[in-house]
Amino acid sequence: MRIGLLTESGYPYVGGEGGLWCDRLVRGLDRHEFDVYAFSSSEAQEAAGRVPLPPQVGRVRTAPLWTAEDDGVVYGRRARRRFAEHYGELAAVLCAANDPVTPGEAPARPAEAPATPGEAPARPGENRMSPQADRFASALYGLAELARDEGGLLGALRSETAVRALERACRAPGAQSTARAARVADLLTVAAHLERTLRPLTLDWYDEEGLGAVDLCHATAGGVAALPGLLAHQRFGIPLLVTEYGVRLRTHYLTRPDSPPAVRSLLAAFHGRLAAEIYHRAAFITPGNTHARRWQERCGADRAKLRTVHPGMDAAPFAAAGESQASADPHTLVWVGRVEPAKDLVSLLHAFAEIRKEEPKTRLRIVGGPSGPDGAVYLGHCKALAAQLFPDEAAGPHCVGDNPVSFEEIGDPGLPTPADAYASGAVTVLSSVVEGFPVGLVEAMFCGRATVSTDVGAVVEAIGGTGLVVPPRNPRALADACVALLRDPERRARLGAAARARALELFTVEQNVSAFHTLYLETVARTPAHRPLLDDTGDPLPFAHPAEAHLPGHWTDAAFRAGPRWAADTPVPAPEAAR
Repeated sequence: MRIGLLTESGYPYVGGEGGLWCDRLVRGLDRHEFDVYAFSSSEAQEAAGRVPLPPQVGRVRTAPLWTAEDDGVVYGRRARRRFAEHYGELAAVLCAANDPVTPGEAPARPAEAPATPGEAPARPGENRMSPQADRFASALYGLAELARDEGGLLGALRSETAVRALERACRAPGAQSTARAARVADLLTVAAHLERTLRPLTLDWYDEEGLGAVDLCHATAGGVAALPGLLAHQRFGIPLLVTEYGVRLRTHYLTRPDSPPAVRSLLAAFHGRLAAEIYHRAAFITPGNTHARRWQERCGADRAKLRTVHPGMDAAPFAAAGESQASADPHTLVWVGRVEPAKDLVSLLHAFAEIRKEEPKTRLRIVGGPSGPDGAVYLGHCKALAAQLFPDEAAGPHCVGDNPVSFEEIGDPGLPTPADAYASGAVTVLSSVVEGFPVGLVEAMFCGRATVSTDVGAVVEAIGGTGLVVPPRNPRALADACVALLRDPERRARLGAAARARALELFTVEQNVSAFHTLYLETVARTPAHRPLLDDTGDPLPFAHPAEAHLPGHWTDAAFRAGPRWAADTPVPAPEAAR
C-alpha cells in the first residue's frame, strides 16, 4: 500500500510536533510505502535538518508555511471575477449566523474554551447538508480550482479585493454583531491568516504523479495539514484518514484569548467550518483520547467514523525504574514537564506549603525547562514564590540553609534521563489547568509511580483508577491527596503497579502501530481510490484494475496487469468431452 503522510511543523524535520510518533509509525509499518508531504513552520526548523528516513519512504515533498514568495500570476478580468465570487462566498459564510442544529445535539461549550461576547458558539452536531456548510465547501474548492487553472492564488489572497470582500461580508445584513464591529486592522489580520492557511491550495502536489498516485492520505493533524488530503479526495477520490492528538479548533480558542472579538469570531468560524468539512470527507477520524473526541463531535464529526487511537510511547527507557522501586525517596514529590502558566505551578507551590505542615520531611522536585519567553518569566516568578514560601532551612546557626523546593532540568547531575526524574520520588504530581494527553503522567505510569493529578484534558482517561484526581486550581485538595499517599506506602505501591500495567497495555508504540495498520487496511478496503486507465484513444479500459489492486503488496505491477504467466505460457488442456 502506498500512503501519503501529510504533516505540519513536524516529521520529517528534527524538531516539531508529532515528529516522534510519525517516525515510529513509518518504521513500524515497513511493509508499506510512504510518501511524505510536509509543511515547515519556520526557517530555523528547516535549517535544523531532517531525521534519517527509512527505505520505505519513497519521496519527501515540502512547503513552508512561514513564508511564501509571490507567484507572479496576474489575473485577467474573468479570473478576478471568479476569485471575487469564491472568496466573497467564503467571507459571507464566516460572517453569517450559524445554521440551526437538531434539538438535543448541541452540548455546551467546553469550560476551557472561553466565549467572546457576541461570538457564536461552536456548531456541534451540525447538519452536513446545511446551506452554510455547502457554501463553505463550494467556495473552498472553487478557490482550489481557480489556483489550478491560473497557476497561482497567493497574489489574489493578498490583494485589496480580498480585504474588501471581507468588509462587505461583515457589513452585510444578517452578519453577526462581532463581525459588524470589525475594524480595518481586524480585517487585515483575518485576511493575512486566511492567506497563510489557504496556501496549500496553490501547491503542485495534486497530480497523477503526486497525491493522485497514493492509495490513502493520512493527515497527522487537522487544519492546514489535512487540506492536501481534501483536494486529493475531491480530485482523485483518494480516501482520507485524519489523526488529531490536539484539535485545532481547541488550540485556536486557547491561543487567541486576547484577540479582538471580531478577529476571534471570524477565525473561529473559519476553523470550525474547515474542521467540519475535513471530518465530513474523512473515511476515519482518529482522536488521541476521549477529550479530543468530544471536541471533534462538537465540530460535526460523525461518531461512526471516530476511532480512538492513544499515542504510542516507548516503554523501554522506563523499564528499569518500573521494575525496581528501591531508588524512590518516600518523602519526595516530583513534577516533570514544560514550565508555563498552563501548568499552574503556583497552585502546586501553595499546596506544598500545606503538605509541609503535615509532613515536614517532604521535598518537591520541579523538573523541566521554560517553554518560550513567557515560560522563562513564569519560571522566575515560581522561583521567587518558592523562596518566599520556604525560606532556606538550616539545622543550626552555623549551617547553610536548604530550600525544600528544587528547580532542575533533565540532564542535570543526578537526572540524566526522564526515567531518573520519575524514579527519584514516591509520588508524581500534575497540577495543570489545561492539558491534552498527559504524556508525563504516562511516563510516570511506565515507571510504576503513584500519581496525583488535576482533572483536566484526558487525565482521567489516561490513569483510569490508578491514581488520585483532584479539581484544578484547588491547592487544598491537591495537598490532601499528596499527604494521603505519602502516609500510605502500601497504597502507593499498589497504585504504582496498577498504573504500570495499564500503561503497558494501552500506551505503547506497538499498540499504536497495530491500530493504524488495521485502519489503513479497513479504509482502503471500504473506500478504494478508483483511477481510470485510458487507452490510446482516451477511452476507459475495461477491467483495467484487477480485483487484488488494493491488497497490500505490489499486486498492480506491470507484469501482473499484463496477465499471469501461466495464461500466456501454458496451454490450457481441452475438456474430456472434447477429446
